[in-house]
Amino acid sequence: MDRADIVHENFLARVASGRLPERAARTTLAEAGLTPEHLVGLFRSQATSRQLDRVSRKLQARGEGFYTIGSSGHEGNAAIAAAFRPTDMAFLHYRDAAFQIERSTQVPGETILWDMLLSFVASADDPISGGRHKVLGSKRLSIPPQTSTIASHLPKAVGAAYSIGLAKRLRPEHAVLPDDAVVLCSFGDASANHSTAQGAFNTAGWTAYQGIPLPLVFICEDNGIGISTKTPGGWIKASLGARPGIKYFACDGLDVIETYRVAREVAAYVRTRRKPAFLHVNCVRLYGHAGADVQTAYLGKAEIEAWEADDPLLHTARSLIETGTLDADGVRAIYDEIGLRAERVAEEAITRPKLVTPTEVMASLTPPKRRHAATNGPSPEERAAILDSELKAMEQPQHLAKLINWTLTDLMLAHREIALMGEDIGPKGGVYGVTQKLSDRFGPARVINTLLDEQSILGLAIGMAHNGLIPIPEIQFLAYLHNAEDQVRGEAATLSFFSNGQFTNPMVIRIAGLGYQKGFGGHFHNDNSYAVLRDIPGIVIACPSNGADAPGMLREAVRLAREEGRVVVFLEPIALYMTRDLHEPKDGLWTFPYAAPGSGGDIGLGEIGRHGDGTDIAIVTYGNGYYLSRQAEKILADSHGVRARVIDLRWLAPLAEEALLAAIAPCGRVLIVDECRVTGSQSEALVTLIAERAAHRPQVRRITADDCFIPLGRAATATLPNRDEIVAAVLDMLAKRA
Repeated sequence: MDRADIVHENFLARVASGRLPERAARTTLAEAGLTPEHLVGLFRSQATSRQLDRVSRKLQARGEGFYTIGSSGHEGNAAIAAAFRPTDMAFLHYRDAAFQIERSTQVPGETILWDMLLSFVASADDPISGGRHKVLGSKRLSIPPQTSTIASHLPKAVGAAYSIGLAKRLRPEHAVLPDDAVVLCSFGDASANHSTAQGAFNTAGWTAYQGIPLPLVFICEDNGIGISTKTPGGWIKASLGARPGIKYFACDGLDVIETYRVAREVAAYVRTRRKPAFLHVNCVRLYGHAGADVQTAYLGKAEIEAWEADDPLLHTARSLIETGTLDADGVRAIYDEIGLRAERVAEEAITRPKLVTPTEVMASLTPPKRRHAATNGPSPEERAAILDSELKAMEQPQHLAKLINWTLTDLMLAHREIALMGEDIGPKGGVYGVTQKLSDRFGPARVINTLLDEQSILGLAIGMAHNGLIPIPEIQFLAYLHNAEDQVRGEAATLSFFSNGQFTNPMVIRIAGLGYQKGFGGHFHNDNSYAVLRDIPGIVIACPSNGADAPGMLREAVRLAREEGRVVVFLEPIALYMTRDLHEPKDGLWTFPYAAPGSGGDIGLGEIGRHGDGTDIAIVTYGNGYYLSRQAEKILADSHGVRARVIDLRWLAPLAEEALLAAIAPCGRVLIVDECRVTGSQSEALVTLIAERAAHRPQVRRITADDCFIPLGRAATATLPNRDEIVAAVLDMLAKRA
C-alpha cells in the first residue's frame, strides 16, 4: 500500500479502537483559551489539509495533478494561524496548507477547498497563481505566494516587519499592513541551516539589538529531516535558542491545544513589544519529502511507523474525545465528510480551463498598473531649503555621480514612500559619494545604513515593497550581486508571476558596476558581466552612460516601480561617475546641466539614444562603450571622413527592438561594442536580433571583452574594448586603412 493510504487507514482504525498516542503533559482548553467549538474548528482545518494531500496524490496518479509538496504531519500549524490575525502578513513554508485553511475561517466568504484544488490541478481559474504553480497564497488572507523556497523568503519577511514602523511614519498610499500588525515567516528545520536563513536571523537580531521595532515571528517547523538528511537532535534549539535580540519559544506541534497556547503568547509578545520571536514547533513528516520521494529508500520501517503513530490528527482526536467535545464516531464523521467533499470538488476542479498559450502563461510577468494620487512634489521653497547649499552648483554642468544624487533628492522630495538602503550609503554617502548628504536631508529612517549582507539588503527592499513603500536598494558593486542574486531571480521577479499580478514588490535596485576603473580593486570591483540579470523574466535593466540621460532614466525607473509595480535594475557605470572630459583634458564634454523635474528631460522605457546621423556605419553600444564610441566617432569623422551614428541602447532589458532596427536601417554596416565578455554578453542577443529581423541584412561585427576576469593595475583594461580598437574595426569594415 501507498504510505498515504496506510496513514489514512491507520487514522480510522486507531480512532475507532481508541489506540491514540499519549502525551506526558497536556494543556487544558481553559489554559489555552480555547473553546470546544474552536477545537473542532482546528480539527476541521487539519482534516481538510490531510484530505487535500490524499486527493492530490490521487489526481497525480491520474495525470490530473502535478508535482506537489504535502503538509501531512505539519497540520499543527492550524493552531498558529488561529492565534494571529488575517491581517498579519504570512510568508509560509510549503507544508502550511492547514495554516491557510484555518486562516480562511477568519475571513467571511472564503472558498478554500475549491480554491486550493484549482491550484492543485493547475487551472487558469486558480485564484492565486492563475494556474502557474501549486502554491499556497491568498490576497485576501495576506499570504503572498511562495513556491519551493529554501529559506529565500526569510529576508523579505524581515523587510516586511521593518516596514510597519516606517510606513506608520511615512504613510505610503498603498500600505497594506496595520500599524499593530506582525509578520509571520515559517520554514523547516533543514532550511534553518541555509545561509539565507542565517543571514535573516542575524539581520533580525542585529536590528532588534539596536532597539529598532521589528514585529516578526520566525516559525521553525521541526520534523527532524530535510529530504533524506536528518537534523541532529536538539540542533535547532542549541543553535537558535539564544540568538541576541530574538526571544525563543517552543511548543509541541502535535498538540494543537498547547500550540495554540504558546502561539498566543508569541503573538502577545511580538505585537506589544514589537520585537522578533522564534517559535520552535515540533512535528513529524508523513509520506516523504515531495513528489515521488519514498521514505523507505532511506529510513527504516520502524522509524516511519513511529512517525505515523505520532500523526497530529490522532493527537487532536484524543483531545476532542478526552475533553468530551466529540466521540470517536463524531471525529470520524468530520474526517470522512471532508474527504468525500474534497473528492467531489476535485472532480469539478479538473474540468476547469488550463493555461494553453505562451501569451496566457506570460500575462502576469508584468504587473497591472496601479493608480496613484497625483503628486506635484515639494514647493519651490521646500526644495530650496533642502538644496540651498547646492543651488548654484546646479546651474553648472556636473558629472554623472552628482546628477544622480540630485535626482535621488528630487525623487525623495516628491515621493515620501521612497526609501534608500545599502552598505555605507548614509553619512559616508557610499563608496563613490553618490548618496552624499541624503542622510542629512531625509534622515536615517529613509536612508538606511544596512549591515554587510546583500541578501538582507534586497530582502529588506522586497519586504518593504510589500507594504506600499518604494525601495531603492544599493548593491555596492556588481559582483556583490552574486551573493544575493536569488533575491532578485527567485523572489522579487517571480512575485507578480506566481500571484497573477495580485502581489507586487516594486523597486529600483541601484548597482554600481562594469569595468574601466583605474587603480581600484580587481575582478570584484570591475565586474564587466551582468548576464546574471539578463535572463530574469519581467525585470527592467537600465544603464545610463552619461549625466544628461541619467536623471530622466532614473525618474522613469521610479515611475515604472510606483505606477506599474516593476522591478528595475539601474546599472551605473562606475568609471563614468566622475568623468568630466570626452576628447581632451579639461574639455568638460562629459559634464551636463541637471535636468530638473518638469524640464522635459525624462526618457521613457524603450527610448534609445543616438549621436549623429551618418549612414556609413551604425555603432550600437551602451555604458562605457558609448563613451568610447563617441571618442572613436570623432576620430573617424575628422581623420577618415567616416560618417557614423552612435546608438546608445540605454535600456538593456527589455530591448527596444523596433527602435533599434529603425535606427540602424539606413546603414549597411553595424558594429556592436559590448564591454561585457564574448560569452553571455548583450552582443549575442543583438547579433541574433539583427540577423533574424533586420530587413536590409547589414554586415555585422561585434567587439567585446575577452572571456576573462579583470585584473588589477595597469592591465585592468587590457581585456576590454578600447577606442582604437573601435576605430580599427570600423575602418576594416569599410575596407579602409589608416
